[in-house]
Amino acid sequence: MEGTVVCRALLVIAVILTAQLCGCCTANVMGGGDGFAVEFIHRDSFKSPFRDPSLTPHDRMLAATRRSTVRAAALARSYAAVRSPDGAVSEIISKPFEYLMYVNVGTPPTRRLAMADTGSDLVWLHCTNDTTIASQFHPSSSSTFGTVRCDSAACHALPGTSCDADGSSCRYDYAYGDGSETIGVLSTETFTFEDAPGGCTNCRERPQLLVQNVNFGCTTSTAGVFAADGIVGLGDGNSSLVSQIGADTSLGRRFSYCLSPFSAQNASSALNFGARAAVTEPGAVTTRLFPSHGDALHIIALEAVRIGNATFAPPGSPNPYKVAIDTGSMLTYLARALLDPMVEELKRRINLPTVPSPDHMLHLCYDVTGPASKSLFVKNAPDITVQLAGSGTGGPAVTLKAENMFAEVQEGTMCLAVARVTEEQPLAIIGCISQQNLHVGYDLDKNTVTVAAADCASSYQSPSASV
Repeated sequence: MEGTVVCRALLVIAVILTAQLCGCCTANVMGGGDGFAVEFIHRDSFKSPFRDPSLTPHDRMLAATRRSTVRAAALARSYAAVRSPDGAVSEIISKPFEYLMYVNVGTPPTRRLAMADTGSDLVWLHCTNDTTIASQFHPSSSSTFGTVRCDSAACHALPGTSCDADGSSCRYDYAYGDGSETIGVLSTETFTFEDAPGGCTNCRERPQLLVQNVNFGCTTSTAGVFAADGIVGLGDGNSSLVSQIGADTSLGRRFSYCLSPFSAQNASSALNFGARAAVTEPGAVTTRLFPSHGDALHIIALEAVRIGNATFAPPGSPNPYKVAIDTGSMLTYLARALLDPMVEELKRRINLPTVPSPDHMLHLCYDVTGPASKSLFVKNAPDITVQLAGSGTGGPAVTLKAENMFAEVQEGTMCLAVARVTEEQPLAIIGCISQQNLHVGYDLDKNTVTVAAADCASSYQSPSASV
């Protein structure tokens, strides 16, 4: 099928139903179906192959904060970098990641576990035609595999591409912020997604959603260590899965996620696409997305932070204070001029002994050894309200509970999960801990983000048997 894809591949989405599926599941997605949802798996959950069973929950949290520091620095380098014509700079790096998702690729479908990332665009998988290597995708075994021509719009849209010897195929060399890279052939393939349980209430089988002609990188070599079978980019660029699904279908460029608390290690989160991504919970608030100037990051802006009756303005006010919403960084990062007065206000309100931060990464930690100290912490830890840009006085704001702002990074040590931006890492970030139990929905067509409090542990009900 090589050379058959011209300009931009048309995405055709159809629902595949088995003979046992009921009529309620026959919605035509092209005609306005409600989209689909997949499982969003945290790397430390019981369902992750990367979970280290020798670590305690506190060890895992501390390891996640360390990963966050490394990732944030790479995000900042990528955000500030100027893209060159001979290589792309992406926003994720090879080692730190937090969430995974399964994709079924090819015909017949092969199941692969990929890192899912809201801070990058390219979708790619490890590829080989050596069928003895079970951990990689085999293009020769799929009847729907194709390659993207060098003169196509898809090839030109991806930085760091070149032509093969006869000019028929588009090759890429995609570099990451830590110097690692992935090299291969830009290709097309059919992706199949297993809809989340609950998407069809009376169906005896889980319906599947077929997405044809997805542009993806068939990676044949890498420099650096990539833990999973590949990466699914969920950024705002044309190459991301979100943009490809929405480009030529009625689903639109819409997706959402609801991150379960990290204490619920047996609960997965939901990753929703299309109309299923609508945030309809009570109290939902909407803010605008700012352009990231060629990067894949999702950028919003803050106008103020409130703790009780104390209000703190970010630096540069009244200019927008831009922050990236990231699912790959556990920690939140704020400017010192904003974070330091927040820390002082929290110290004033939480009457407990402070202790040094493990690894000196964080700026406010409490000794919560023993049930009495933990109870006192829970009683005194205030809600923190984040007012979003463009809202005006009393406009849309998100209330963050103690679980969104503090984490027990080692037994008996509770720390504010917010670090300062630095000269080496100048990018402000809202990380995963701050997004727990929030339904966060992105509409890239409208350039908006909508957020509401939610019970995320119940947002994805795992099937009783593996599918």
